[in-house]
Amino acid sequence: MTDERAKALKEAADQLDWARRNGTPCPPVRDVLPRGDVAAAYQVQQLQTERRMTAGHRVVGRKIGLTSAAVQAQLGVDSPDFGVLFDDMAVPDGAEIPVGAVLQPRAEAEVALVLEHDLAHERHTVADVIRAVAFVLPAIEVVGSRIRDWDITIVDTVADNASSGLYVLGGRPTLLRDIDLREAGMVMERRGEQVSVGAGAACLGHPLNAALWLADALVKLGDPLRAGDTVLTGALGPMVAAAPGDVMEARIQGLGSVRAAFAKNGANE
Repeated sequence: MTDERAKALKEAADQLDWARRNGTPCPPVRDVLPRGDVAAAYQVQQLQTERRMTAGHRVVGRKIGLTSAAVQAQLGVDSPDFGVLFDDMAVPDGAEIPVGAVLQPRAEAEVALVLEHDLAHERHTVADVIRAVAFVLPAIEVVGSRIRDWDITIVDTVADNASSGLYVLGGRPTLLRDIDLREAGMVMERRGEQVSVGAGAACLGHPLNAALWLADALVKLGDPLRAGDTVLTGALGPMVAAAPGDVMEARIQGLGSVRAAFAKNGANE
């Protein structure tokens, strides 16, 4: 790695770290990194992961982003990405999310897989993924962007840990054999009003397809999925902006429901 490239990676990571620590979105990092260099963006993501682990945080899984055609259209991108889930990103079902915990928050309903076995083959099959899954849960991912006004390209969102924020898991585990994830319909409501609908097929055709893509991508990077990991497989429908006081409830056919509650202004002071 050249000194110039290393300097650019550090500058982008520092910029995103500053935004996270200060609660103030920053300019796009694509202007700091080599133009269109997704590999460089993942290196920035890795730098931030190493910093968080050094600070005592634990990696508990991965999230897949941009798997829904609807979400890709919203963000103007045409390929999936992935980010890291840390222990402090998990929120109990229905627990209040403090104001400012996620910058520019938006919510999306997803299928979460919890693994019982590693996925460490050089190339996986869907059968490998099925064997590795212990159970499935409904989830709401609260995505956020450290980039001002969500002015992002694929380089920005990858560098920004795939625009991760927090996530909420439902509490009723379901076995894969008891549900057809592809046909599972989803409805998400905000304070009782329907705001997003979709189905498992919106997630790369099937949530297991997304998990397969992730498993292969991580093996190539030498950091495979491991037993115990939680995998957020991607949005089942359009993501929705969240404001203080909002309560989002997602119901996924065969999996049950999950709620993300956002504190009102001043409620956490």
